[in-house]
Amino acid sequence: MAPRNRDDNFMDVDSDSDISLLGDVEHRGKGKGKGKVIDKRKKDKGKAKAKEQAYTWEASYTRSWDTVQEDEAGSLQGAVEDLMARGRRRRLLAPAAAIRRTIIRHLVLLLDLSAAMMDRDMRPTRFDLMLQYAREFVVEWFDQNPLGQIGVVGMRAGIGERIGEMSGNPQDVLKCLSERSRLEPTGEPSLQNAIEMARSSMSHLPTHSSREILIIFGSLTTCDPGNIHDTLDACVKNKIRISVVALAAEMKISRDLCDKTGGQFGVAMNEGHFKDILFELVPPPAQRAVARAGGPGANPAADLMMMGFPTRLPDSSPPSLCACHSDMKSEGFLCPRCMAKVCDVPTDCDICGLMIVSSPHLARSYHHLFPVKPYEAVTSMEGESTPQTASSCHACARIFSTSVSTAATSEGMSPWGRYRCPDCHNDFCAECDVFVHDVIHCCPGCGK
Repeated sequence: MAPRNRDDNFMDVDSDSDISLLGDVEHRGKGKGKGKVIDKRKKDKGKAKAKEQAYTWEASYTRSWDTVQEDEAGSLQGAVEDLMARGRRRRLLAPAAAIRRTIIRHLVLLLDLSAAMMDRDMRPTRFDLMLQYAREFVVEWFDQNPLGQIGVVGMRAGIGERIGEMSGNPQDVLKCLSERSRLEPTGEPSLQNAIEMARSSMSHLPTHSSREILIIFGSLTTCDPGNIHDTLDACVKNKIRISVVALAAEMKISRDLCDKTGGQFGVAMNEGHFKDILFELVPPPAQRAVARAGGPGANPAADLMMMGFPTRLPDSSPPSLCACHSDMKSEGFLCPRCMAKVCDVPTDCDICGLMIVSSPHLARSYHHLFPVKPYEAVTSMEGESTPQTASSCHACARIFSTSVSTAATSEGMSPWGRYRCPDCHNDFCAECDVFVHDVIHCCPGCGK
């Protein structure tokens, strides 16, 4: 048999093998390049789709470094002041309408003293930061609610531990929070045991006072002896309002405690946010509507209560025993009904049970019922008369800046740093605006 002519385009293979032709190779090469183009188009299309459909959490995510802008001199001081002023004014933008609130409050502070509080995601630790903010909260709370009382309960080792008795003296509450050796975290917390202890301490309180529980919770577990929903139903029946500040994450039982009792719930994202949501609970909560016999349009019935204004004894008075501690003291207050001596006010007389308050305390408690109207941010100076008196703050005489700030007007900030009273039309700076609404509760221009 004559040998076959050999061709460079063919190779000797078996019949079952694949035959590679030069044209096939070229065809496959063209198809491969076409595939690359198609894959690139798919990738570009996927990127465009990803840009259009962002994640849900990306919608509320803002890069903080984009909001900080340098001024003409290259300094960041103005931008930092704007951010601080924006944070101070945020809580002042709430509606200032007259709302029925309880001025005599009773609050039990529940502190998580479990091992989870030793985590360092908040500096120096959750436990140390909680104690620091709790002490600041107590000072601010008594300043805004001088007729209220606070008790402290701890949660550790699966039980509820009473840290401090219910007291109207802020020094007593601060003393029990300052003893760090007694509050060392250990074990697991128990929400049910702590809430039951707090509920039992408020069972004897009168109906005209509010009953509140504030829980600072850093754990993700709770070690309860029974069904905690039964405890929740008992709190709803006793009209106890529960608020929770979580340091780790949201748990369903924590959300249910707040929603069913009318409290507030918040999860702290960082140290500053922790303080913000904690201090939002300082003002007294609005009372919930109660159905009356006269229908929805009827005025709610007012509960009258008896109070006494004591006589203050000077330091030069002869020493005598106080009825509250049995200590020999010269200074003190005399009950107007039984003439018993007490160390401090406001308090309840240990002899006759009369509530003893001072007139400044009572007057200071009413500013929550009639708050100062929020000042309006001046966003434009066009058409404004600029006399000599309008160039400075009406309260502190600070000269207003003539340059426009980088603060956003959508957040209630004035680019000129001016905030105007809607009644007297006087202009105030940002510091005086916050001072008027947080401290003195009275406008210096119109006295309202």
